[in-house]
Amino acid sequence: MQFNQIMVRYGEMALKGKNRHKFEQKLQSNLTHKLKRYPATRLKKTRDRMYVMLNGEDPYKVMETCQEVFGIQSLSFAVRTEQDEDKIKEAALFAFNEADNAKTFKISAKRTDKTFPVGSQEMNQRLGGYILKNTEDVTVDVHNPDVEITVEIRQDAVYITSKKYPGAGGLPVGTTGKTLLLLSGGIDSPVAGYLAMKRGVEVEAIHFHSPPYTSERAKQKVMDLAQEMTRFGIKLKVHIIPFTNIQQKIHQEMPEGYSMTIMRRLMLRISEAVAKEQDILSMTTGESLGQVASQTMESMSAINDVTNYPVIRPLVAMDKLDIISISQQIGTYDISIRPYEDCCTVFVPKSPKTRPSKEKAQYYEAAVDFSEDIKQAVEQREIIKLKLQTETKTENEFEDLF
Repeated sequence: MQFNQIMVRYGEMALKGKNRHKFEQKLQSNLTHKLKRYPATRLKKTRDRMYVMLNGEDPYKVMETCQEVFGIQSLSFAVRTEQDEDKIKEAALFAFNEADNAKTFKISAKRTDKTFPVGSQEMNQRLGGYILKNTEDVTVDVHNPDVEITVEIRQDAVYITSKKYPGAGGLPVGTTGKTLLLLSGGIDSPVAGYLAMKRGVEVEAIHFHSPPYTSERAKQKVMDLAQEMTRFGIKLKVHIIPFTNIQQKIHQEMPEGYSMTIMRRLMLRISEAVAKEQDILSMTTGESLGQVASQTMESMSAINDVTNYPVIRPLVAMDKLDIISISQQIGTYDISIRPYEDCCTVFVPKSPKTRPSKEKAQYYEAAVDFSEDIKQAVEQREIIKLKLQTETKTENEFEDLF
């Protein structure tokens, strides 16, 4: 006997009302795309569950893939069997034996099909007795067991599970709108994008590239970060903005102490223009309050002044170590620490204003006309479409996603 499927339990979206089916459909779509690397798998949806039919695929590899999909609260390996008491007993014993070093257990049977002749409490006793009879040094503990074996008796079949594995939580990506992520090559912005996706947001990215001051390796680093993020969002469109002329103009025309503030303001103005063109309703940054000069409360106020768009800051109250921890968990940290600088680090002034005046920033910026530079940067941008990589992908397989 072996596990023949994975039970998928919904998370927060299970609390949704009349539009719950939209969240379920999106989760089903996202999970289907993630499982393309396992061609034998099939996805089955019931009223309050999804089941991944393994059909011989490696259950542990499939489980790891499912754990990256937002909208899933928990998962369990499951044995699907017929409504036959002997087969249910065998499956329950198998599920117990698969639990590592379990010495105590609890049976939780639930009979949703009332035509099944044995009630839930009676089934608990029969299955518990069968496991005790066929194991050694094992006891029942209904309060704090090492493993809880759940038995769901449904009309179509009986499902037996034991250990629960945590899911990614959150909401399915694509259910709560779209944001434009200001993606640098650093540690913070990919984490901000990841956390936005966890709230069901579809992410597009914008990156400011300043050749020859920033190299092609720096650009490739950003593309590698974006590609890693497709593990959680399935697809990601990246807008590469030519930023050299604007940065040179800032360096020549702006007071040094305000050059960082003005640069950030122009980045938001360009990002807003791209967002409007792409029907995107917000922007997301990797800012963390007080981390650097441009992320003080005064700096954020002066920079944010140029846009009426919502600016989402998922990291604003997080410690750097917490951000690093998440980046390591999601696989972006080792890419982020590659020694290739982005445009923000190349042009850092020696003494940037940590408490810039919004009025002064407005005054300095108004003294130089950047409107044509912004327009050209938007028009001349490079757009790169990335998609989740699978071992079994075919040409144009994901074309319909964009």
